Amino acid sequence: MPYRRLPNTDAARVRALSKIIEFGTKYDVRLLAFKEATFSKIKAFMPIFEQARMMQKEAKDRQVSNSKDYTEAYKKAKIYISHFLQVLNMAIARGEIKPSARKYYGLDEKSGRIPELTTEKEVIEWGEKAIKGENDRIVKMGTPLLCPKIAVVKVYYDQFIEKLNFQKMLQSISTRANSKVSSLRPACDKLITQAWNEIEEYYANETPERKREQCSKYGVTYVMRPYEKAKEELRYGFAS
Repeated sequence: MPYRRLPNTDAARVRALSKIIEFGTKYDVRLLAFKEATFSKIKAFMPIFEQARMMQKEAKDRQVSNSKDYTEAYKKAKIYISHFLQVLNMAIARGEIKPSARKYYGLDEKSGRIPELTTEKEVIEWGEKAIKGENDRIVKMGTPLLCPKIAVVKVYYDQFIEKLNFQKMLQSISTRANSKVSSLRPACDKLITQAWNEIEEYYANETPERKREQCSKYGVTYVMRPYEKAKEELRYGFAS
């Protein structure tokens, strides 16, 4: 026998609530299968739940939209920091700068190896080291590196930090919006359960088939078990 299944997604929850509100608005509640008090509770709850879902969607959309700008800023900062450190090594290789200059940037004086910059943390760390190191070295040695200049590196580094902080703020907003919707789900499920219980009770004296037919009109959902579905398909010749 098919069993009743409560909504398991927010969209399905909204459909279930909307169906109750549709009936309660269109017809005299006193003549319907659910109680007037239940209808009033659902009608009051629905705007709260829909507003929370709207804020959740807006937060997610803003986060996704900003993600492209953030990713581009991250790539640019990574490239410019890496190129700057490579230029440093090339200047050392040409004998224009002594290997000891690497210490200003937090690099190994005896190695030309530069960091891979595979994470946000590494880009932040080495961006700071490159900017501070170049400024400190210029004070001591007087000759800035070119192509790229540290000023250009700093522009892209600052843009990355700005986009990163904005993305984190959007993530925080999105997390709060998700938490708000999550906190409302138990109350939502309770109201749906209450309404569906009342509807099924109203048709309790009907045959199981008639009861499901009438309850389904109110949005009550029934699902066949796998073996029941298979039997139904065989009965009507739908089985493959």
